Amino acid sequence: MDKIIVPIDFSQYSEYALETAAILAKRNNADLLVLHMLELDQGSLISSGEDQNQQMVFYLKLAEQKFDEYLNKDFLKGVSVTPIVKHFKVFSEVAKVAEEHNADMIVMGSHGASGLSEIFVGSNTEKVVRYSEIPVLVVKQKPDKLDFDIVAFASDFSKEMIEPYIKARHLFSNLKLIHVNVPGEGFKSSSEIEKTVASFLQTADGNLDRLNDVHYASDYTVEKGILNASNLLGADLIAVPTHGRKGLAHFFSGSVSEDVANHATLPVITFKI
Repeated sequence: MDKIIVPIDFSQYSEYALETAAILAKRNNADLLVLHMLELDQGSLISSGEDQNQQMVFYLKLAEQKFDEYLNKDFLKGVSVTPIVKHFKVFSEVAKVAEEHNADMIVMGSHGASGLSEIFVGSNTEKVVRYSEIPVLVVKQKPDKLDFDIVAFASDFSKEMIEPYIKARHLFSNLKLIHVNVPGEGFKSSSEIEKTVASFLQTADGNLDRLNDVHYASDYTVEKGILNASNLLGADLIAVPTHGRKGLAHFFSGSVSEDVANHATLPVITFKI
C-alpha cells in the first residue's frame, strides 16, 4: 500500500478517518492524499465573469487556509501528507482523483457536514463506493489500536466473489468467511452450501485449507446474519463485496452493503466485484 486518499469535510468523523489513515500509512510506509471537495455552485465553476472568478478564488484560498490548520495534528507527524483541494460539487469525483494518483485505498468517515448522515445513504459516500475501483474503508469512531485481527468477509461464494475475496485475503491474514442462509427463494440445504463453499475455495485458493474459517449463519435477512455472525466471531472489521457502478443493491439481491454499513458499529471495507 503506497497511497491512501482521505476525503475530508472538516467534521469530527473526517478526523476519525484521517487518524485511521495515518495509522495505516505508518504501518505501510504509505503517503496520505488528503482531499477536500470545495462545493461551489455550478455557476461559479463555469462562469467567466470577473466577480464569479474572484469569488471562486476567495473560497479556494479560504479552504486552503482552513486545510492547513486542520492538518496540524500530532497523529500526522512522521507521515507524508499531500493536501488536495478540488472544486467539484460533490464527492462523486473522489474515485477519479484516486485513479489519477494511483491510490490503493480510500478511507472515509461515516458522518459529516456534507451529507454523510448515514453511511452509504445519500449521494456522497455511496458514490465514492459505487465508482471506486479500489477498496473503501469507512469508519464510524475514533480508532484505538486499529488492529484488524479478525476480519469477517461476507460472501455467497459465487464465482464473482472470488476476486474480492483474493483482494481481502492479501490485505488481512486472519479472514473469517461468513455465509448467511435465509428463508425464501435463496434458501439452500446444508449439503448445497458445503458443495458451493468447497468449489469456491478450491478455485480461489487451490485447496480447502480455509474450510474451518467458514462460518454459517441462519437469519431472517442477510444483513442481520452478517452482523450477528461478525459479533459472535469477535470481528474487528467487516468486509463486503459490492458491484459498484451497477448499484449497491445488487449485492446478495438486496441493499445488503448499505444495511450492513448503516447498522454496524464496526468499520466496514468494500471491495469491488
